[in-house]
Amino acid sequence: MVNGESQVTKGNIESCNRGLSGATADSYYNVLVLARTLTFSPDQDESFFQELPAAAAVFLLRGEGEPYVSKTANLRRRLQRLLGPPAEHSKRLNLRDRVRDIEFTATGSDFESQFLLYRVLRETFPKTYSARLRLRPAPLVKLHLENEYPRASVTTRFSRAMWGQPHGSYNLYYGPFPSRTAAEKFANDALDFFKMRRCVEDLNPDPAFPGCVYSEMKMCLAPCFKGCSDSEYHAEVARVQAFFDTSGHSLTRELAEQRDHASAELAFEDAAATHAKIEKLKPVLAQLPEIVRRIDRLAAIILQPSAEAGAVSLFRFSDAQLDGPLTLSIEQRAESQSMESRVEAIIHNFPGPEAKSTTERIEHLAILKRWHYRSRRTGEIFFAGDKGAWPLRRIVRGIGRVYRGEKPQEDASFSATGPAVPPS
Repeated sequence: MVNGESQVTKGNIESCNRGLSGATADSYYNVLVLARTLTFSPDQDESFFQELPAAAAVFLLRGEGEPYVSKTANLRRRLQRLLGPPAEHSKRLNLRDRVRDIEFTATGSDFESQFLLYRVLRETFPKTYSARLRLRPAPLVKLHLENEYPRASVTTRFSRAMWGQPHGSYNLYYGPFPSRTAAEKFANDALDFFKMRRCVEDLNPDPAFPGCVYSEMKMCLAPCFKGCSDSEYHAEVARVQAFFDTSGHSLTRELAEQRDHASAELAFEDAAATHAKIEKLKPVLAQLPEIVRRIDRLAAIILQPSAEAGAVSLFRFSDAQLDGPLTLSIEQRAESQSMESRVEAIIHNFPGPEAKSTTERIEHLAILKRWHYRSRRTGEIFFAGDKGAWPLRRIVRGIGRVYRGEKPQEDASFSATGPAVPPS
Protein backbone atom coordinates (compact mmCIF):
# COMPACT_ATOMS: atom_id res chain seq x y z
CA MET A 1 0.00 0.00 0.00
CA VAL A 2 1.30 3.42 -0.93
CA ASN A 3 2.06 5.72 2.00
CA GLY A 4 -0.39 8.52 2.58
CA GLU A 5 -3.42 6.62 1.29
CA SER A 6 -6.82 7.36 2.82
CA GLN A 7 -10.08 5.80 1.72
CA VAL A 8 -13.71 5.34 2.72
CA THR A 9 -13.80 2.92 5.63
CA LYS A 10 -16.56 0.51 6.57
CA GLY A 11 -17.36 2.76 9.54
CA ASN A 12 -17.72 5.75 7.22
CA ILE A 13 -20.18 3.86 5.06
CA GLU A 14 -22.21 2.65 8.03
CA SER A 15 -22.44 6.16 9.44
CA CYS A 16 -23.54 7.46 6.02
CA ASN A 17 -26.20 4.75 5.80
CA ARG A 18 -27.51 5.59 9.27
CA GLY A 19 -27.99 9.14 8.07
CA LEU A 20 -30.30 7.92 5.31
CA SER A 21 -33.20 7.14 7.66
CA GLY A 22 -33.16 3.39 7.24
CA ALA A 23 -31.51 2.97 3.84
CA THR A 24 -31.18 -0.59 2.66
CA ALA A 25 -27.80 -2.23 3.27
CA ASP A 26 -27.02 -2.15 -0.44
CA SER A 27 -27.45 1.61 -0.82
CA TYR A 28 -24.60 4.00 -0.22
CA TYR A 29 -24.83 7.69 -0.98
CA ASN A 30 -21.56 9.06 -2.30
CA VAL A 31 -21.45 12.12 -0.03
CA LEU A 32 -17.70 12.49 -0.54
CA VAL A 33 -16.56 14.38 -3.60
CA LEU A 34 -13.41 12.28 -4.18
CA ALA A 35 -13.20 9.14 -2.08
CA ARG A 36 -9.50 8.16 -2.22
CA THR A 37 -6.19 10.00 -1.87
CA LEU A 38 -2.75 8.65 -2.81
CA THR A 39 0.65 10.26 -2.32
CA PHE A 40 2.85 10.18 -5.40
CA SER A 41 6.63 9.84 -5.35
CA PRO A 42 8.58 9.57 -8.63
CA ASP A 43 10.99 7.02 -7.17
CA GLN A 44 8.09 4.67 -6.31
CA ASP A 45 6.05 5.11 -9.46
CA GLU A 46 5.96 1.42 -10.39
CA SER A 47 4.22 0.36 -7.18
CA PHE A 48 2.10 3.51 -7.27
CA PHE A 49 0.56 2.76 -10.66
CA GLN A 50 -0.40 -0.72 -9.50
CA GLU A 51 -2.55 0.88 -6.79
CA LEU A 52 -4.68 2.61 -9.42
CA PRO A 53 -7.71 0.90 -10.96
CA ALA A 54 -7.67 0.41 -14.72
CA ALA A 55 -11.20 1.78 -14.83
CA ALA A 56 -13.17 4.98 -15.38
CA ALA A 57 -12.66 7.68 -12.75
CA VAL A 58 -12.63 11.38 -11.96
CA PHE A 59 -9.31 12.56 -10.53
CA LEU A 60 -7.53 15.60 -9.14
CA LEU A 61 -3.76 16.11 -9.05
CA ARG A 62 -2.26 18.43 -6.42
CA GLY A 63 1.27 19.73 -6.12
CA GLU A 64 3.12 22.72 -7.45
CA GLY A 65 0.91 25.26 -9.19
CA GLU A 66 -2.73 24.91 -10.14
CA PRO A 67 -4.57 21.61 -9.48
CA TYR A 68 -5.28 19.38 -12.49
CA VAL A 69 -8.83 17.98 -12.71
CA SER A 70 -10.19 15.62 -15.34
CA LYS A 71 -12.15 12.42 -16.02
CA THR A 72 -10.88 9.35 -17.83
CA ALA A 73 -12.01 5.95 -19.06
CA ASN A 74 -8.86 4.29 -17.64
CA LEU A 75 -7.27 5.94 -14.62
CA ARG A 76 -4.08 3.86 -14.54
CA ARG A 77 -3.29 4.42 -18.20
CA ARG A 78 -4.06 8.16 -18.00
CA LEU A 79 -1.83 8.74 -14.98
CA GLN A 80 0.97 6.67 -16.47
CA ARG A 81 0.94 9.15 -19.35
CA LEU A 82 0.83 12.18 -17.06
CA LEU A 83 3.21 10.97 -14.34
CA GLY A 84 5.43 8.40 -16.03
CA PRO A 85 9.02 9.17 -17.12
CA PRO A 86 8.84 11.71 -19.96
CA ALA A 87 9.93 10.58 -23.42
CA GLU A 88 12.85 12.47 -24.93
CA HIS A 89 11.82 15.41 -27.14
CA SER A 90 8.12 14.69 -26.45
CA LYS A 91 5.69 17.60 -26.29
CA ARG A 92 3.12 15.59 -24.31
CA LEU A 93 2.07 17.12 -20.96
CA ASN A 94 4.05 15.59 -18.10
CA LEU A 95 3.47 16.46 -14.44
CA ARG A 96 5.83 13.92 -12.87
CA ASP A 97 7.94 16.47 -10.99
CA ARG A 98 5.02 18.68 -9.93
CA VAL A 99 2.39 16.31 -8.50
CA ARG A 100 2.42 15.17 -4.88
CA ASP A 101 -1.14 13.94 -4.20
CA ILE A 102 -3.80 12.26 -6.31
CA GLU A 103 -7.47 12.21 -5.33
CA PHE A 104 -9.91 10.08 -7.30
CA THR A 105 -13.22 8.24 -7.34
CA ALA A 106 -14.02 5.35 -9.67
CA THR A 107 -17.20 5.85 -11.71
CA GLY A 108 -19.50 3.45 -13.50
CA SER A 109 -20.76 5.64 -16.34
CA ASP A 110 -20.09 8.82 -18.25
CA PHE A 111 -23.15 10.41 -16.63
CA GLU A 112 -21.69 9.78 -13.16
CA SER A 113 -18.28 11.03 -14.33
CA GLN A 114 -19.79 14.22 -15.74
CA PHE A 115 -21.76 14.98 -12.57
CA LEU A 116 -18.79 14.23 -10.31
CA LEU A 117 -16.45 16.28 -12.52
CA TYR A 118 -18.88 19.19 -12.24
CA ARG A 119 -18.85 18.96 -8.44
CA VAL A 120 -15.05 18.76 -8.25
CA LEU A 121 -14.48 21.62 -10.68
CA ARG A 122 -17.08 23.79 -8.94
CA GLU A 123 -15.29 23.26 -5.64
CA THR A 124 -11.74 23.60 -7.02
CA PHE A 125 -12.25 26.45 -9.51
CA PRO A 126 -15.28 28.43 -8.29
CA LYS A 127 -14.63 31.29 -10.73
CA THR A 128 -13.84 29.36 -13.90
CA TYR A 129 -15.54 25.96 -13.58
CA SER A 130 -18.40 26.91 -15.92
CA ALA A 131 -16.06 27.75 -18.80
CA ARG A 132 -14.04 24.58 -18.18
CA LEU A 133 -17.16 22.40 -18.36
CA ARG A 134 -18.64 24.22 -21.37
CA LEU A 135 -22.13 23.66 -20.01
CA ARG A 136 -24.92 25.18 -22.06
CA PRO A 137 -28.06 26.04 -20.06
CA ALA A 138 -31.14 24.11 -21.12
CA PRO A 139 -33.68 26.00 -23.28
CA LEU A 140 -37.01 26.49 -21.51
CA VAL A 141 -40.41 27.92 -22.31
CA LYS A 142 -41.19 30.59 -19.74
CA LEU A 143 -44.73 31.62 -18.81
CA HIS A 144 -44.54 35.17 -17.46
CA LEU A 145 -47.24 34.96 -14.80
CA GLU A 146 -45.72 37.84 -12.82
CA ASN A 147 -46.58 40.16 -15.70
CA GLU A 148 -49.94 41.93 -15.48
CA TYR A 149 -50.75 40.50 -18.93
CA PRO A 150 -48.89 37.17 -19.03
CA ARG A 151 -47.11 35.95 -22.14
CA ALA A 152 -44.69 33.17 -23.10
CA SER A 153 -41.07 33.31 -24.21
CA VAL A 154 -38.01 31.07 -24.56
CA THR A 155 -35.18 31.45 -22.07
CA THR A 156 -32.24 29.60 -20.54
CA ARG A 157 -32.42 31.24 -17.13
CA PHE A 158 -34.67 31.28 -14.11
CA SER A 159 -35.54 34.91 -13.42
CA ARG A 160 -35.93 34.17 -9.71
CA ALA A 161 -36.05 31.18 -7.38
CA MET A 162 -39.44 29.47 -7.50
CA TRP A 163 -38.99 27.03 -4.68
CA GLY A 164 -40.37 27.93 -1.27
CA GLN A 165 -42.82 30.49 -2.66
CA PRO A 166 -46.62 30.18 -2.79
CA HIS A 167 -48.05 28.95 -6.09
CA GLY A 168 -49.10 31.76 -8.40
CA SER A 169 -46.47 34.20 -7.16
CA TYR A 170 -43.77 33.15 -9.63
CA ASN A 171 -43.17 32.54 -13.33
CA LEU A 172 -43.36 28.98 -14.64
CA TYR A 173 -40.77 27.17 -16.74
CA TYR A 174 -41.18 24.16 -19.01
CA GLY A 175 -38.39 22.02 -20.40
CA PRO A 176 -35.68 21.06 -20.96
CA PHE A 177 -35.75 21.21 -24.77
CA PRO A 178 -32.84 19.94 -26.90
CA SER A 179 -32.24 23.34 -28.47
CA ARG A 180 -33.56 26.89 -28.50
CA THR A 181 -34.92 26.28 -32.00
CA ALA A 182 -36.96 23.31 -30.78
CA ALA A 183 -38.31 25.31 -27.82
CA GLU A 184 -39.30 28.26 -30.01
CA LYS A 185 -40.97 26.04 -32.59
CA PHE A 186 -43.02 24.20 -30.00
CA ALA A 187 -44.06 27.42 -28.23
CA ASN A 188 -45.08 29.13 -31.49
CA ASP A 189 -46.97 26.10 -32.79
CA ALA A 190 -48.75 25.60 -29.46
CA LEU A 191 -49.78 29.25 -29.10
CA ASP A 192 -51.50 29.09 -32.50
CA PHE A 193 -54.30 27.24 -30.67
CA PHE A 194 -54.78 30.08 -28.18
CA LYS A 195 -55.33 33.83 -28.17
CA MET A 196 -52.68 34.85 -25.66
CA ARG A 197 -50.53 37.77 -26.75
CA ARG A 198 -47.20 37.25 -28.56
CA CYS A 199 -45.79 40.78 -28.07
CA VAL A 200 -42.99 41.27 -25.55
CA GLU A 201 -43.69 44.81 -24.28
CA ASP A 202 -45.31 45.60 -20.94
CA LEU A 203 -48.81 46.71 -21.86
CA ASN A 204 -50.61 49.92 -20.96
CA PRO A 205 -54.02 49.23 -22.56
CA ASP A 206 -55.23 52.10 -24.71
CA PRO A 207 -58.42 51.89 -26.85
CA ALA A 208 -56.72 54.17 -29.41
CA PHE A 209 -53.92 51.65 -30.02
CA PRO A 210 -54.29 50.08 -33.50
CA GLY A 211 -53.27 46.56 -32.43
CA CYS A 212 -51.06 44.16 -34.37
CA VAL A 213 -51.32 41.49 -37.04
CA TYR A 214 -52.34 38.84 -34.48
CA SER A 215 -55.34 40.87 -33.37
CA GLU A 216 -56.26 41.50 -37.03
CA MET A 217 -56.16 37.74 -37.66
CA LYS A 218 -58.27 37.07 -34.53
CA MET A 219 -55.34 35.15 -32.99
CA CYS A 220 -55.05 37.43 -29.94
CA LEU A 221 -57.63 38.80 -27.52
CA ALA A 222 -55.85 42.17 -27.89
CA PRO A 223 -55.58 43.39 -24.30
CA CYS A 224 -53.38 46.17 -25.70
CA PHE A 225 -56.45 48.13 -26.81
CA LYS A 226 -58.96 46.58 -24.41
CA GLY A 227 -60.23 44.09 -26.95
CA CYS A 228 -61.20 41.92 -23.99
CA SER A 229 -61.70 42.27 -20.27
CA ASP A 230 -58.88 41.41 -17.89
CA SER A 231 -60.82 38.40 -16.61
CA GLU A 232 -61.28 37.06 -20.15
CA TYR A 233 -57.57 37.44 -20.85
CA HIS A 234 -56.54 35.67 -17.64
CA ALA A 235 -58.99 32.85 -18.39
CA GLU A 236 -57.18 32.35 -21.70
CA VAL A 237 -53.82 32.39 -19.90
CA ALA A 238 -55.16 29.69 -17.56
CA ARG A 239 -55.95 27.54 -20.61
CA VAL A 240 -52.39 28.02 -21.88
CA GLN A 241 -50.95 27.06 -18.49
CA ALA A 242 -53.15 23.96 -18.36
CA PHE A 243 -51.88 23.04 -21.83
CA PHE A 244 -48.24 23.27 -20.76
CA ASP A 245 -48.89 21.61 -17.38
CA THR A 246 -50.52 18.57 -18.99
CA SER A 247 -48.26 18.31 -22.07
CA GLY A 248 -51.21 19.27 -24.26
CA HIS A 249 -53.73 16.75 -22.92
CA SER A 250 -56.03 19.46 -21.55
CA LEU A 251 -56.57 20.93 -25.02
CA THR A 252 -56.97 17.48 -26.58
CA ARG A 253 -59.75 16.68 -24.09
CA GLU A 254 -61.35 20.10 -24.59
CA LEU A 255 -61.45 19.75 -28.37
CA ALA A 256 -62.69 16.17 -28.19
CA GLU A 257 -65.57 17.25 -25.95
CA GLN A 258 -66.45 20.09 -28.33
CA ARG A 259 -66.42 17.71 -31.30
CA ASP A 260 -68.60 15.15 -29.55
CA HIS A 261 -71.04 17.82 -28.41
CA ALA A 262 -71.30 19.23 -31.95
CA SER A 263 -71.93 15.73 -33.33
CA ALA A 264 -74.65 15.13 -30.76
CA GLU A 265 -76.30 18.39 -31.80
CA LEU A 266 -76.04 17.35 -35.48
CA ALA A 267 -73.73 20.31 -36.19
CA PHE A 268 -71.55 18.20 -38.45
CA GLU A 269 -69.66 21.10 -40.03
CA ASP A 270 -68.62 22.37 -36.59
CA ALA A 271 -67.66 18.82 -35.57
CA ALA A 272 -65.54 18.45 -38.72
CA ALA A 273 -63.80 21.78 -38.08
CA THR A 274 -63.02 20.79 -34.49
CA HIS A 275 -61.75 17.40 -35.63
CA ALA A 276 -59.42 19.19 -38.06
CA LYS A 277 -58.02 21.13 -35.10
CA ILE A 278 -57.37 17.87 -33.27
CA GLU A 279 -55.51 16.51 -36.28
CA LYS A 280 -53.49 19.74 -36.49
CA LEU A 281 -52.63 19.44 -32.79
CA LYS A 282 -51.21 15.91 -33.04
CA PRO A 283 -47.93 16.83 -34.82
CA VAL A 284 -47.44 19.70 -32.36
CA LEU A 285 -47.63 17.33 -29.41
CA ALA A 286 -45.41 14.85 -31.24
CA GLN A 287 -42.62 17.43 -30.95
CA LEU A 288 -42.72 17.15 -27.17
CA PRO A 289 -40.17 14.77 -25.56
CA GLU A 290 -41.30 12.94 -22.43
CA ILE A 291 -38.78 14.83 -20.31
CA VAL A 292 -40.30 18.24 -21.10
CA ARG A 293 -42.40 19.12 -18.06
CA ARG A 294 -42.98 21.95 -15.66
CA ILE A 295 -39.58 22.30 -14.05
CA ASP A 296 -40.81 22.58 -10.46
CA ARG A 297 -42.72 19.31 -11.00
CA LEU A 298 -40.04 17.42 -12.94
CA ALA A 299 -39.02 14.41 -10.85
CA ALA A 300 -37.00 11.56 -12.34
CA ILE A 301 -34.86 8.55 -11.46
CA ILE A 302 -31.81 8.00 -13.67
CA LEU A 303 -30.36 4.48 -13.81
CA GLN A 304 -26.66 4.05 -14.59
CA PRO A 305 -24.09 1.24 -14.50
CA SER A 306 -22.18 1.15 -11.23
CA ALA A 307 -18.47 1.06 -10.55
CA GLU A 308 -19.25 -1.71 -8.04
CA ALA A 309 -19.60 -5.24 -9.38
CA GLY A 310 -23.09 -6.71 -9.35
CA ALA A 311 -24.85 -3.37 -8.86
CA VAL A 312 -26.43 -0.38 -10.59
CA SER A 313 -26.41 3.28 -9.57
CA LEU A 314 -29.49 5.45 -9.08
CA PHE A 315 -29.61 9.23 -9.35
CA ARG A 316 -32.61 11.41 -8.56
CA PHE A 317 -33.61 14.71 -10.16
CA SER A 318 -36.15 16.82 -8.28
CA ASP A 319 -36.56 20.52 -7.49
CA ALA A 320 -34.11 21.10 -10.38
CA GLN A 321 -31.36 19.32 -8.41
CA LEU A 322 -29.40 16.13 -9.07
CA ASP A 323 -28.64 13.80 -6.16
CA GLY A 324 -26.76 10.54 -6.05
CA PRO A 325 -25.56 8.01 -6.67
CA LEU A 326 -27.21 5.44 -4.45
CA THR A 327 -26.01 1.91 -5.20
CA LEU A 328 -28.44 -0.99 -5.57
CA SER A 329 -27.03 -4.52 -5.46
CA ILE A 330 -28.58 -6.97 -7.91
CA GLU A 331 -27.48 -10.04 -5.96
CA GLN A 332 -30.25 -12.33 -4.76
CA ARG A 333 -30.91 -11.96 -1.04
CA ALA A 334 -32.06 -14.49 1.47
CA GLU A 335 -34.95 -12.36 2.70
CA SER A 336 -38.19 -12.38 0.75
CA GLN A 337 -38.22 -8.62 0.00
CA SER A 338 -39.17 -8.02 -3.62
CA MET A 339 -37.06 -5.94 -5.98
CA GLU A 340 -39.91 -3.43 -6.27
CA SER A 341 -39.88 -2.97 -2.49
CA ARG A 342 -36.12 -2.50 -2.49
CA VAL A 343 -36.33 0.07 -5.28
CA GLU A 344 -39.11 1.93 -3.48
CA ALA A 345 -37.03 1.95 -0.28
CA ILE A 346 -33.89 3.23 -1.99
CA ILE A 347 -35.84 6.03 -3.71
CA HIS A 348 -37.37 6.96 -0.37
CA ASN A 349 -33.93 6.98 1.25
CA PHE A 350 -32.43 9.61 -1.01
CA PRO A 351 -31.34 12.49 1.22
CA GLY A 352 -33.63 15.51 0.95
CA PRO A 353 -32.30 17.96 -1.66
CA GLU A 354 -30.28 20.83 -0.26
CA ALA A 355 -31.30 24.41 -0.92
CA LYS A 356 -29.30 25.12 -4.07
CA SER A 357 -28.80 28.51 -5.67
CA THR A 358 -30.61 29.36 -8.90
CA THR A 359 -27.31 29.03 -10.77
CA GLU A 360 -26.71 25.51 -9.44
CA ARG A 361 -30.23 24.44 -10.42
CA ILE A 362 -29.66 25.74 -13.96
CA GLU A 363 -26.37 23.80 -14.09
CA HIS A 364 -27.90 20.57 -12.79
CA LEU A 365 -30.65 20.85 -15.39
CA ALA A 366 -28.00 21.44 -18.08
CA ILE A 367 -26.18 18.23 -17.05
CA LEU A 368 -29.42 16.25 -17.26
CA LYS A 369 -30.28 17.80 -20.62
CA ARG A 370 -26.81 17.10 -22.06
CA TRP A 371 -27.09 13.41 -21.18
CA HIS A 372 -30.76 12.94 -22.14
CA TYR A 373 -30.51 14.30 -25.68
CA ARG A 374 -27.44 12.36 -26.72
CA SER A 375 -28.03 10.27 -29.82
CA ARG A 376 -26.41 7.38 -27.95
CA ARG A 377 -26.70 7.40 -24.20
CA THR A 378 -26.00 4.91 -21.46
CA GLY A 379 -28.66 4.31 -18.82
CA GLU A 380 -32.38 4.97 -18.56
CA ILE A 381 -34.67 7.57 -17.04
CA PHE A 382 -38.11 7.20 -15.40
CA PHE A 383 -40.47 9.97 -14.34
CA ALA A 384 -42.77 10.31 -11.36
CA GLY A 385 -46.47 10.66 -12.13
CA ASP A 386 -48.60 13.74 -11.50
CA LYS A 387 -49.24 12.59 -7.92
CA GLY A 388 -45.62 11.66 -7.25
CA ALA A 389 -46.02 7.89 -7.77
CA TRP A 390 -43.07 6.06 -9.31
CA PRO A 391 -43.48 3.39 -12.04
CA LEU A 392 -41.75 0.74 -9.95
CA ARG A 393 -42.30 -2.19 -12.32
CA ARG A 394 -40.87 -0.24 -15.24
CA ILE A 395 -37.92 0.87 -13.11
CA VAL A 396 -37.19 -2.73 -12.08
CA ARG A 397 -37.21 -3.84 -15.72
CA GLY A 398 -34.96 -0.88 -16.56
CA ILE A 399 -32.54 -1.90 -13.80
CA GLY A 400 -32.27 -5.33 -15.39
CA ARG A 401 -31.51 -3.84 -18.80
CA VAL A 402 -28.89 -1.43 -17.43
CA TYR A 403 -27.26 -4.22 -15.41
CA ARG A 404 -27.06 -6.48 -18.48
CA GLY A 405 -25.89 -3.63 -20.72
CA GLU A 406 -28.96 -3.82 -22.96
CA LYS A 407 -30.43 -0.90 -24.88
CA PRO A 408 -33.56 0.88 -23.59
CA GLN A 409 -36.83 -0.26 -25.11
CA GLU A 410 -37.47 3.21 -26.52
CA ASP A 411 -35.09 5.12 -28.76
CA ALA A 412 -33.41 7.95 -26.82
CA SER A 413 -33.03 10.19 -29.86
CA PHE A 414 -35.40 13.10 -30.47
CA SER A 415 -35.72 15.94 -32.90
CA ALA A 416 -38.41 18.59 -33.07
CA THR A 417 -37.22 20.12 -36.33
CA GLY A 418 -35.78 17.31 -38.40
CA PRO A 419 -32.09 16.40 -38.01
CA ALA A 420 -30.85 15.07 -34.68
CA VAL A 421 -29.61 17.81 -32.38
CA PRO A 422 -26.06 17.14 -31.17
CA PRO A 423 -25.56 17.29 -27.40
CA SER A 424 -24.12 20.53 -26.04
